[in-house]
Amino acid sequence: MDEIAMKPRDLVRKFEDLKRGDVALVGGKNSSLGEMISALESKGVAVPGGFATTSEAYWYYVDFNGIRGKIADLVSEWQEGKLSLPETGHMVRSLFLRGSWPADAADAIKKSYRELSAKSGVANLGVAVRSSATAEDLPDASFAGQQETYLNISGENALLDACRRCYASLFTDRAISYRQNKGFDHMCVALSIGVQRMVRSDLSGSGVMFSLDTESGFDKVVLINAAWGLGENVVQGTVNPDEYQVFKPLLDKPDVVPILQKKRGDKSIKMVYGDKHMPTRNVPTSKAERAAFVLTNSEILQLARWACTIESHYGCPMDMEWAKDGISGELFLVQARPETVHSRRDAAVFKTYKVANKGRVLTTGRSIGDAAISGRICLIESAKDIDKFIDNSILVTESTDPDWMPVMKRAAAIITDHGGRTSHAAIVSRELGLPCVVGTSNATFVLHTGQDVTVSCAEGDTGFVYDGIADISSQTIDLTNLPTVHTSVMLNLADPASAYRWWRLPADGIGLARMEFVVSNAIRVHPMALVHYDTLRDENAKKEIATLTAGYDHKPDYFVDKLSHGLASLCAAVYPKPAIIRMSDFKTNEYANLLGGAEFEPKEENPMIGFRGASRYYSPLYREGFALECAAIRRLRDEMGLVNAVVMIPFCRTVNEAKKVLAVMAENGLVRGEKGLQVYVMCEIPSNVILAERFTEHFDGFSIGSNDLTQLTLGVDRDSGELLSDLFDEQDEAVKWMIARVIHVARKKGRKIGICGQAPSDHPEFARFLVEAGIDSISVTPDSFVAVKRHVVESEKKE
Repeated sequence: MDEIAMKPRDLVRKFEDLKRGDVALVGGKNSSLGEMISALESKGVAVPGGFATTSEAYWYYVDFNGIRGKIADLVSEWQEGKLSLPETGHMVRSLFLRGSWPADAADAIKKSYRELSAKSGVANLGVAVRSSATAEDLPDASFAGQQETYLNISGENALLDACRRCYASLFTDRAISYRQNKGFDHMCVALSIGVQRMVRSDLSGSGVMFSLDTESGFDKVVLINAAWGLGENVVQGTVNPDEYQVFKPLLDKPDVVPILQKKRGDKSIKMVYGDKHMPTRNVPTSKAERAAFVLTNSEILQLARWACTIESHYGCPMDMEWAKDGISGELFLVQARPETVHSRRDAAVFKTYKVANKGRVLTTGRSIGDAAISGRICLIESAKDIDKFIDNSILVTESTDPDWMPVMKRAAAIITDHGGRTSHAAIVSRELGLPCVVGTSNATFVLHTGQDVTVSCAEGDTGFVYDGIADISSQTIDLTNLPTVHTSVMLNLADPASAYRWWRLPADGIGLARMEFVVSNAIRVHPMALVHYDTLRDENAKKEIATLTAGYDHKPDYFVDKLSHGLASLCAAVYPKPAIIRMSDFKTNEYANLLGGAEFEPKEENPMIGFRGASRYYSPLYREGFALECAAIRRLRDEMGLVNAVVMIPFCRTVNEAKKVLAVMAENGLVRGEKGLQVYVMCEIPSNVILAERFTEHFDGFSIGSNDLTQLTLGVDRDSGELLSDLFDEQDEAVKWMIARVIHVARKKGRKIGICGQAPSDHPEFARFLVEAGIDSISVTPDSFVAVKRHVVESEKKE
C-alpha cells in the first residue's frame, strides 16, 4: 500500500477541465458534460457545475482494498458456470461496499465538494451522483441505466457513501450481463463518478430530449419529453410524460413558433426530495399538474435551440436530459450523449410493415419502432418474477428498468403501462430492434398470460395491440440509385402520425393531404358542435366533448389547435417542398358521425353527390365550421411558419362557386397570393374540365381526382360495390380524354396540374399515359412510390 501511496495520482477533475476526448479518463457522460461547459456555455447552453472522479481513482480504490484479483476470479467462475449471475454480482458488489477510501482520494472528493458548495453559496450542497463508465455511450451500445444514479445527496460522508455505491453498481447483474453480451472485458472497464449540483426540478419539472424523431429517424425535429419533479421517472418510464415536437429548420425565424406537436401526458406521480434516510421519493401529482403542460412555448423553443446547438457541435444526433429549477426558473442541460440507434441505420434502405385482418383493439399506447409482430403474451408484474418469462413471448409489464434487460432480450415485443418515447423500455427496445408499445395505462389490466395478440408499431405514433393473430406483411424499399425524373412524384398522405415514416423517400412533396382524416381521428368533434356547444341537445355528446376539450376555455380553439398541429406534421415531413392540403370533404353522413354532428347535418339520399366540398364553405349550415378550418391553416402558415402549405378546394362545381369560396376564405384571413398562399382546385367534376380555362382565372393549379372524375364521367357510383364494378375504370377512354383535356388547358394557361386519385397507385402503368399527356406531378401512396417512379422513368425515356 505504501508503494501505491507514493505514485502521483489524477483523482478528481472539474467539469470545465474536461473535453469529450476524455472518455478513457472520466467516461462518456462526464466527458460530455465537461465538453458542454467548456465549449457551449458561451453559446447559451446552461449546464450545472460539478466534478468527476477519474478512472485512476477507481483503480486506486480497487487496489487499495486488494480486490482486483478477487473480482477477476469471481467473474471467471461465473463465465465457467460455477456461479450464478446473482451470486457473482452480490459478491463483487460486497467487495466494493465493504471497502475503505484511500485517505487522499477521500480528501480530494471532499475538497472538490466543499468548493462546489461554496461556489453555489450553500453549505452541504445537494448534488446528483452519477455513474459514468469508461466504455459507455459508444456507437453500438447505449449502456442505458446500467449503473446507478443517486439524487439529492448532501454532506461529505453521504457523498463518499454514494460514490462507493456507484463503484459497486458497475457490477449489478444487468451491467455484468450487458457487458458480456457486448463483448467488453469486465476488468478493462472502469467507473468515473460525476458529482453535479442538483437543479431544483423537484419544485418544477425535467425530462429527456432527442435531436431527431426517435422512431423514424426524421432529422428535422427535436423531441422533448417532460414531467413534474426529478427526471428519473421519465428516464425509467414510470410516468407518462408530456411530449413536444419542434421543427428545427424554422427555429431561427422571428415571429414564428414551430412547435409541431404538444401532447399532454397524465404525469400521475412526481419524484421530489425526501430526507437523509430516503433522499428522494415519489408522490402523487395534483389534478392541476396533471392537466397542465410542464413547459411553456418559450421554454420548449429554448430547449430545442439548445438541442440544435449541441447536435451541431458534436456533429451527430444527440440524446439529452434537461431540468428546470423551480426556484430560479432557469433551464439546464444535465446530460448529453450521442444517439445510438438511427446513427447506425442505412438511410437508403428501410422496411415497412402492413397489418391486415386485425382483431379488435385491446389497448393502445405510444409506438416504438415501426415493426409489427404476432405472438403470445407473458405478463410479468415484478422484476423478481422475470425467471417465469417464456422465451419469444410478448412481455407485458407496468414499466421496465435496467434490471429487466436479461428478459427484454428474450422477448418478441414489449408492452408497458407507463412510459414515453424516451423511457428505458423505449430506448432498449430500439436498440434490440423490438416493436414496443409504451404508456398504454391499462395493458396489465386488460391483457393476460397465454393470450394471442398482434403488436403493431407500423401505423404511426400510436401503437396498437390487436386481439388474435393478424396477417403481417413487410416490404423492403431500397432507395439506392433511384433515377431523377422531370415529372414530379409526390405522396398521398392523410395520417400525421405516420408522416415521418416516409421522410427518406425522395418525394417532391405531398400532393394530397386529407384534412378530414385529422378531423375524424384527432379531433372527433363536428366543428359546428364546438361553435354551438352551449345549445347542443345531445347531453351524451356534450359530456364527451367536454372531456375532449378540457383545458380549452373556448371550445372552437380545440378544433383549430388540433387541426393545425395535425397538419403541421405533414407539412414538416416534406418541407420546403409543397404540401397540398385539401379542405374538408366529408359527406353529410360522415359529418353526422362526428360527435355532435347529427344536429347539424341534413339527411341525403345520395351524399356522394350531395352537400359536400365547396358548397358547404359558404353555406349558413357550415360557414362557421369552415372559418375554423381557415383559422387552422392561418395558424399553420403564419404562426408556425409552414408556408409550404398549399390549400386545395374539393368538389367545386361552378366558377361562381369558386368566387364565393375564395371570398369566404379572404374574410377569414386567407387571401390567394398574399404571403405566398396558393390555392388549388380539385378537378373531379366534368364541369372542371369543360370550363377549365375559366377555373384557371381563380386557382393556381389543378389536382385531378380520378375516382370522382371517373364516377361522374361514366355515371357509375364509386360505392356501388360489385353490381357495377366492371364499369368503374379510371383507364376508360372517356376518362382519359377528360384528363388529357384538362392537362392541355392547364399547361396552356401556365397553371400547375397533377393527379392525386388512386389510379396511378393501383395501376402504375397508368403513369405512362399521364407523362405522355404532359402532367406536372403524380401523387401516389407511399408503398407504390418506387414502382410509379420507375414507370415515370420508362415513360420519359420513350418521349
